[in-house]
Amino acid sequence: MSPADALRAWIRRRDGPLTRDLVRTPGRFGLGQVPARLAPEATTTSVCGFCSTGCGLSVHVRAGTAVNLSPDPAHPVNRGLACPKGWEALAPLAAADRATRPLLRSARGVLEPVGWEQALATFTARLRAVQARHGAEAAAFLSTGQIATEEMVYLGALAKLGMGMVHGDGNTRQCMATAVTAYKEAFGFDAPPYTYADFEQSDVIILVGANLCVAHPIMWERIAANPHRPTIVVLDPRATETALAATEHYALAPRSDLPLLYGVARVLIARGWLDHRFIAAHTRGFEAFAAHVAAFDGARVARATGLDAAAVERLAATIHRGRRVSFWWTMGVNQGHEGVRVAQAIINLALMTGNLGRPGTGANSITGQCNAMGSRLFSNTTALFGGRTFTSAADRAAVARILGVDAARIPDRESLAYDEIVAAIRAGRIKALWVVGTNPAHSWIDHADLGRVLGRLDLLVVQDMYTTTETARLADVLLPAAGWGEKDGTFISSERRIGRIRKVRRAPGQALADLQIFRLVAAAWGCADLFAGWRTAEDVFASIRELSRGLPCDLTGIRDYAMLDAHGGVQWPFPEAEAARPPAPERRLFADGRFFHPDGRARFVFEAPRPVPEPPDREFPFVLLTGRGSASQWHTETRTAKSPTLRSLARRELCVEIHPADAAGLGVAAGEEVRVRSRRGAVVARAAVTAVVRPGQVFLPMHHPATNRLTYPAFDPYSRQPSYKHCAVAVEPARAPRKRAGDARRMGAR
Repeated sequence: MSPADALRAWIRRRDGPLTRDLVRTPGRFGLGQVPARLAPEATTTSVCGFCSTGCGLSVHVRAGTAVNLSPDPAHPVNRGLACPKGWEALAPLAAADRATRPLLRSARGVLEPVGWEQALATFTARLRAVQARHGAEAAAFLSTGQIATEEMVYLGALAKLGMGMVHGDGNTRQCMATAVTAYKEAFGFDAPPYTYADFEQSDVIILVGANLCVAHPIMWERIAANPHRPTIVVLDPRATETALAATEHYALAPRSDLPLLYGVARVLIARGWLDHRFIAAHTRGFEAFAAHVAAFDGARVARATGLDAAAVERLAATIHRGRRVSFWWTMGVNQGHEGVRVAQAIINLALMTGNLGRPGTGANSITGQCNAMGSRLFSNTTALFGGRTFTSAADRAAVARILGVDAARIPDRESLAYDEIVAAIRAGRIKALWVVGTNPAHSWIDHADLGRVLGRLDLLVVQDMYTTTETARLADVLLPAAGWGEKDGTFISSERRIGRIRKVRRAPGQALADLQIFRLVAAAWGCADLFAGWRTAEDVFASIRELSRGLPCDLTGIRDYAMLDAHGGVQWPFPEAEAARPPAPERRLFADGRFFHPDGRARFVFEAPRPVPEPPDREFPFVLLTGRGSASQWHTETRTAKSPTLRSLARRELCVEIHPADAAGLGVAAGEEVRVRSRRGAVVARAAVTAVVRPGQVFLPMHHPATNRLTYPAFDPYSRQPSYKHCAVAVEPARAPRKRAGDARRMGAR
């Protein structure tokens, strides 16, 4: 049964005659919409709360509460299509394990219900005690790309301006920090240049470490709608769903992207396949870059990638033949030990061929979480509001003036990054941690170590929708939060589109919107007067407008939420000076060739490739790859696993992909249990014997809680993003006794 058929069957079982005929024939990935004659009493709209695509949903309301969803046919992003997650966005709100009351760990070590007043009094008193004993920097917070931009702003202001914290980061460090750093160095600002219309206007589409069919199905639908019969090129070690649908698939060795991209650049330069005018007028550093890549000849690239020299020539020729070439990447690049330089190698190819600022072009990072872009710009974690810097006195003064606070309240030094916060807890320098809307005990790399580290805290406060997440179970204080659909605000999508989310249900029990929780914490801390003007989400949005004024992300032309509703969201920049006219439906950056460095020029940035941190060896001969397992799963499945439909569309048992040759050498049959182990832990999984992976490689889905027992805690030195996509493992039949060190059978190792 197809996913679409399964969803239709489930709808019929659930709602009976009311929705029996509601789902029209689906497209290849999208599903249908509710006919007007059977629609519930009222319909409103909201942006989906799962991935960064930013699809518009029609929310069907009866008696004041949402009862059903369908994709919004008028929305400019998804145009009447939705992946299974979008259809099921309401299901997680009705989960049995919702946090409905504050919980406090008792003297017996058990989380027990208490009132909000007691929970907040305990939180603030214990946090103050930590800071009094160990200093203000002994407390930190971890935020998320899952809450509204307005809530991110309130949290960042409350923690740093009100409560005296210096250190705070977000779980967007796990998905987007590499792209942020790469864009800042190359363009002068964190500025994804594209609009989704570029998917439909390219004649060559290069996808690097991006499995859009599974991770971003609506983006793949936009590619499928391209009328130009584009050449679709995929660079990926696995024969992913996207690779199988592509025109060309380059199955390079894991983590060999950088030498391949440098080799392609060398061929383009040697053949003269460049946009010399664009390079001369709009860039700096090309001569040094050309000298650097001259060493990446066919033989060197072949040794590094496993691809022959002809493949490199063919890829370069494909780029040269394109008139409108767009380059796209996501987690396969970002979650690498040298991801920033790989992203910049992609940017370099776009710069040297003039593929920026025109329809169908761009060096385009696809975001992961629904509001990662909001987090990147406005969370006030490792960058001051609006992409400013904490170390700049002028930036601090500007923010202080806009918010009406004393500039001395704003930290004058950068925060520690996520991994550095973890290291500081391990070292005993951070004693209290406030975790909001994220589940690091599942999602953090080598999470068994993180579990031990969190146990060293004097205080762990978790603010979440659910009581059963791995991190919530460790909390000293649990604050029950509302979820998507239970609060108002905005998200910012991958294409820089600010879209509305809307409260369409009441949160259960005593759960509150994160914004309201932050207001209560501010009152309990005694700093509520600093944020007296922020009573509603739209109040905070007014401050966001001012915080963006004059910056590359200027959105001062967006008058209010009603304007977002009227246009299906608005892409930044949209400054006040442009507000006399409706926002254009396509707003790409750099059409004028000017970038955000002071001289207006983009930079070629490059560096010699570095060896992988943990190569395979005799004991651990396989390379472990990780990634998204199904279009119906999302991240740690904290929400998607609450939906019976989405659970039915994804394999529940952990399976490991292994090449037939390796399975035969190990004596493993398809469906047999195997043990996959690294130097950090072991998991048992069913063998999925398939040529999707190449010999010497295995693959595990990122969603399963066991996967990050294995991953190696390496980090990009510039972005501090974890390298989830590569580590050394051994595989053996689960029926066999565990092998001794040095005894593992070497199967297909490089």
